[in-house]
Order: sequence, then C-alpha cells, then structure tokens
Amino acid sequence: QVQLVESGGGLVQPGGSLRLSCAASGSISSIVAMGWYRQAPGKQRELVATSTSTAGKTNYADSVKGRFTISRDNAKNTVYLQMNSLKPEDTAVYYCNSQKLVVTPKIQRIDYWGQGTQVTVSS
Repeated sequence: QVQLVESGGGLVQPGGSLRLSCAASGSISSIVAMGWYRQAPGKQRELVATSTSTAGKTNYADSVKGRFTISRDNAKNTVYLQMNSLKPEDTAVYYCNSQKLVVTPKIQRIDYWGQGTQVTVSS
C-alpha cells in the first residue's frame, strides 16, 4: 500500500502562486509514476501534470503548460507542483496520484490517491 499526504493548498489572487507538496510513504519501491490531478465542482477529475519515476519524463495539461511545474525530491519521497500565474479557472481540489507496478498475481498498474487539497483563485 502507498499513502499520500498533500499540503499547500489555499486561497490566492489571480496571478499569484502556490506550491503543493505530496509525501509518499508505505510500499514505495515499486512506484513508477507520480502526478497531480484536479477536480472542479460538477466536473470530472482531470490530469494536471505527471512525472515518471525512472526517466523523469513529464507531461502537462495544455491549460497549465508554461505556468505549472512538477518536480520530485526522491530523498524525501515527495512530489511538488509549483503553480504560477494562477487563474480563476484553476480553482479545484487538487489530488496527488501515485502509480504502482505490481507483478503478482498478475502484471498491473495500481493508482493511489491523496486526500485532496483545495486551491481557490479569486479576487
């Protein structure tokens, strides 16, 4: 099992910045990717940014490219999301995601989720 603890959400004005943190614990040795997703009221959860554990490949939603940056501190088992130039449409609950590779009893990838942290962008 993998446990994810998030922090860093809050209220910020348009154009401001926030930094989200997610600390992973438990059976973390087989984690192959981590990332951030968000869900606004009445909408489906959507990808924000992801990062692979081995290659460090990153992927961003088009709506956040150039504004958000995902990074990792492997020594602390922590992933971050630096959010700059925030817009009202960025308002959502942000969830940390961890994907684990399991080989027994069958090969599969399992997703784990944090509790979510609220980000509100408003004047």
